[in-house]
Amino acid sequence: METGTGKAYEVFHTDCPARDAVDHVTSRWGVWVLISLRSNDLRFFELRESIRGISEKMLAQTLRTLVQDGLVWREVQPTTPPQVTYGLTEFGRDVGEPLKELFDRITRWMPPRDA
Repeated sequence: METGTGKAYEVFHTDCPARDAVDHVTSRWGVWVLISLRSNDLRFFELRESIRGISEKMLAQTLRTLVQDGLVWREVQPTTPPQVTYGLTEFGRDVGEPLKELFDRITRWMPPRDA
């Protein structure tokens, strides 16, 4: 795969940074973070409440890797306690779009839930 700079990534090699980013996006919680941030920027506690079943530790770890990969941005307000807000970068929005389409397709084909 070629980048905008013409430099090729060897995504099938275990030490490829692009492979790491794919692993982070498709991790158990990475997908849910990207989907949760698709419409709005959210503070940490709002993200935690929107993703049922995620622990604070796992959310913090997932956000850290997605920020390092350039998919999510992080802004800290210097208040007491600090308010931390997260949102998708342009890269994160681009990567998240097919995930939204995937979720839409899955829910469209799933049988109706019994009440």
